[in-house]
Amino acid sequence: MNAAATADGAAARGAVASGAAAPLAPDQMSMTAKVFAFATMCVGFFIALLDIQIVSASLRDIGGGLSAGTDETAWVQTSYLIAEIIVIPLSGWLSRVMSTRWLFAISAIGFTATSLLCGLAWDIRSMIVFRALQGFLGGSMIPTVYTTAFIYFNGNQRVIAAATIGSISSLAPTLGPTIGGWITDHYSWHWLFFINLIPGIFVATVVPILVRVDRPNRLLLRGADYLGMILMALSLGCLEYTLEEGERWGWFSDSTITTTAWIAGLAGIAFVWRSLKHPQPILDFTALKIRNFGLGSALSFVTGIVIFATIYLTPLFLGRVRGFSAMQIGLAVFSSGLFQIVAIPLYTYLARRIDTRWLMMFGFACFVASMWMFSLITHDWGWHELLLPQALRGFGQQFALAPVITLSLGSLAPQRLKLASGLFNLMRNLGGAIGIAVCGTLLNDRTNVHFLNLSEHLTAGNPNSQALISRLATVDALRWGGDASHGASASLRQLWRLTFNEAQTLAFADTFLVIMVCLVAAMVLIPIMRKIMPPSVPPPDAH
Repeated sequence: MNAAATADGAAARGAVASGAAAPLAPDQMSMTAKVFAFATMCVGFFIALLDIQIVSASLRDIGGGLSAGTDETAWVQTSYLIAEIIVIPLSGWLSRVMSTRWLFAISAIGFTATSLLCGLAWDIRSMIVFRALQGFLGGSMIPTVYTTAFIYFNGNQRVIAAATIGSISSLAPTLGPTIGGWITDHYSWHWLFFINLIPGIFVATVVPILVRVDRPNRLLLRGADYLGMILMALSLGCLEYTLEEGERWGWFSDSTITTTAWIAGLAGIAFVWRSLKHPQPILDFTALKIRNFGLGSALSFVTGIVIFATIYLTPLFLGRVRGFSAMQIGLAVFSSGLFQIVAIPLYTYLARRIDTRWLMMFGFACFVASMWMFSLITHDWGWHELLLPQALRGFGQQFALAPVITLSLGSLAPQRLKLASGLFNLMRNLGGAIGIAVCGTLLNDRTNVHFLNLSEHLTAGNPNSQALISRLATVDALRWGGDASHGASASLRQLWRLTFNEAQTLAFADTFLVIMVCLVAAMVLIPIMRKIMPPSVPPPDAH
């Protein structure tokens, strides 16, 4: 860190000596200019996060349009996630080399261009390549919003900025399936990507003009930890692949999954060790020694599990058990985003008057209550039954995420903020990836267990099951024109489907209970965090 700071100072002195125009310091900007600049970056932040889930409800349509099978089409989402999770921790170093405004602007330009290419993709291979590039370029826009907010704003302004970032970071993935399903139903899957063009061009145009919070430092290219970058990319890329594909290929029964898991683990250990020894690390792991940042990173990991796992589980239940269409699923899960929007002004009001640690405790309590209600799920739940648990989840997201951001990043010295924010965001994304993988495995395993338990009772000696089979056989026989053999066969198939649906429903209930236990365990960490008093002066590295 000391070497990096020296390089930053040398670059600044060089700029002054050469007579280069210094960028406008944040304290010289009007509040209107700051808000507009921050809002513009939030647009880029939103579309980068939205595109994680916008394709999830439309993969079947994309595969059909590109003549691809299910296994190939899954990579439309996986390639984006792998590229994004690699670039997020790199963004802190890149913003110091290129400056925040040029990193964000170039990322917005590239994200917009690759969105166009995704919409024009001619086969599944081209789509996967363009989606990977889109994820890599979009991912670097995510952490830079956090650092810019803490440079631009102080005191109560930070409360509002953190609330805004927290709401977007959970709203965008939540709305992704809804927006994606609506677009695909009313237009075509190509417009999932074309809708990025106008906001992308807007961000790429405005950010270079307004966002000037630091200077580029090309000296950091000398002596940078390039081996560490390779190790990090190997570790995170293989880990994301393992988590995304492990369930489908039977985890460690598959040689490829086993190999990628070993590479992820060994490369990750080597990367952490090298980062702790290198004078110019890519990530600032020593920041984890700071109590609030270390605990906040752990809480960010848990909130990542909750947000992404519930976004994954609820549409999956509605699709598998209820047989809802993409549009019906989107409308059913939309309420959580709506209640989070309602919670924003209430949180902003309370955060100025109440210790944010207790607001975070309230948010986690809402999460716990929501998961408990989800664990009571039955096979006939629809939007009406989902309304209350999703309302609690929406409120919980707002009251949990914003305090985590404020207490974690607000505890850091300004010169450590860029590298540490990449680590903070990485923890949330890792939590989401691991949470989805574990939930998928739990669903499969618990479905099998419950199906076996239920089927043990469906025997000839059970009068209830025999009565059910008889009723089903009568109905099906009438459907087949009085053919009793067809009726009996169809009734058994229908009984199997009913049993399997019930087993799946019980498995979903078990999975929500596991998430609830994780949340209760995480709540123990909240009172240990220190109360943060936001600084009333702008950060020194912003000048």
